[in-house]
Amino acid sequence: MQIVSCPSCGAEVAFRSHASVMAVCEYCATTVLKDADTVKDFGKMSAVLEDYSPIQIGTTGVLAGRQFTVIGRIQLRYAAGLWNEWYLLFDDRATAWLGDSSGLYTITAEFKGGAALPAFDRLKPGNNYTINGAPYTAAEIRVADCVGGQGELPFLVGDGYQAKVADLRRGAEFITLDYSDAAPVVYTGTAVTLASLRCQLLRDDDTILRAAGRYRGTLSALDCPSCGSAIKYLPGASTTLVCAACQAQIDVASAKAQVIAAGERVASVATTIELGATAKIKKQDVTVIGAMRRADDDGAEWTEYLLYGANAGFSWLVETDDGWSSATVLAEWPQAYQPGADHVMIGNTRYNSLYTYGATVTWAAGAFNWRVAVGDVTEVEEYQAGQYRLARETTAHEMTWSRSRSVAGDQVKAWFGAQFRGEVKPARSATAARPPAASPRCDLANYIVVFMLVINAIPLLMDFSSTWYLSALGVLAIYLPADHLDKNDKS
Repeated sequence: MQIVSCPSCGAEVAFRSHASVMAVCEYCATTVLKDADTVKDFGKMSAVLEDYSPIQIGTTGVLAGRQFTVIGRIQLRYAAGLWNEWYLLFDDRATAWLGDSSGLYTITAEFKGGAALPAFDRLKPGNNYTINGAPYTAAEIRVADCVGGQGELPFLVGDGYQAKVADLRRGAEFITLDYSDAAPVVYTGTAVTLASLRCQLLRDDDTILRAAGRYRGTLSALDCPSCGSAIKYLPGASTTLVCAACQAQIDVASAKAQVIAAGERVASVATTIELGATAKIKKQDVTVIGAMRRADDDGAEWTEYLLYGANAGFSWLVETDDGWSSATVLAEWPQAYQPGADHVMIGNTRYNSLYTYGATVTWAAGAFNWRVAVGDVTEVEEYQAGQYRLARETTAHEMTWSRSRSVAGDQVKAWFGAQFRGEVKPARSATAARPPAASPRCDLANYIVVFMLVINAIPLLMDFSSTWYLSALGVLAIYLPADHLDKNDKS
């Protein structure tokens, strides 16, 4: 460990890793640049925005029998939100990064060998790329700005530092391609949990709430900067608010809320569960922080409720005409996914393809951990194994997988009690389709049958006894084949 004096305030600044080239003074936020045996003042580093991450400088853990300590952090912001990259120092002096985004964690380390990489501007979510001899699926492509830093870091960052990165996945394996510099860098790793890392010295709930409260407080209401309507939200758990009254998008990933994009005043949308409703699910306290309605290609609509708990993280409750289901984002992806595949595998479980459709946001309100707006379109592909379903959702910049399971309507009502409004719906049927899809051949057959009966109305009235069976045979000849073909399409 090397200890130097901050060139600005004189406080001690520790460099625990020889690979670190800069550190942020914890007293005055000066960026201290280490150059041979001297240190330089490189200006002030923006303070990180306090969030609900339990990780902090000094947190320790174990990965594959190797102990590590968190010695630094950079906070990055892109169009859809924020995430943290924690810099790790292992006891053997090796280093790695712990990605921390909306309660999902990955550990990656720089790959030292050479690898042929696709051009950054040619990457597309959902496409497969061969990296180091193995196929990986592109998950997210983004350009992000560094908005804050802490501790020590292996490269110089500050105002204006921009990261061009792409995340790719293969089962539980995780790869980040960093195009920030002239020569792209490959980081390889895996999805993890804090429990699997046996993390110690994490921030407890009281510490998290006190720290986040210095910036954004606890559960409260914020007046929309656009129209003045009150918006209930949970500070620290999200980056964007959507006003229910005027649909303005409001950035709350900073010390001061500001309007990102104006919306249009809309009629109030009644939801079965109100924003701000709380419940205890699986012994964890959760709050409904956001809600949105989406419609498929045929116009069928459903409602999705975003839940958040300090220990439970993010999850979803989905309400359709068919019933209820709960869903969580997957850290482990299907293996060797191919777009349009008839099935996918996670572990030894086979999920068979159900259908593909477009989902468009028609209304949104509350807080979200990414930027959401009316008109956003997502391509959805669903798969099923027993009571479980997988959903692949793909946009121009991101692809995610989630797993859902049906929930009984009376169970949802029991969770929320008086905060639950409306009739109790059953659990989503294991065999039910998504919000009703059209049966094009049956619809056409119905029109033909009606037309045939109309033009045969007079002969039927004149001599019903001798002509009815001919009309009946005609109806069956038109309708039964159409029905059979539509059932084959759905199977």
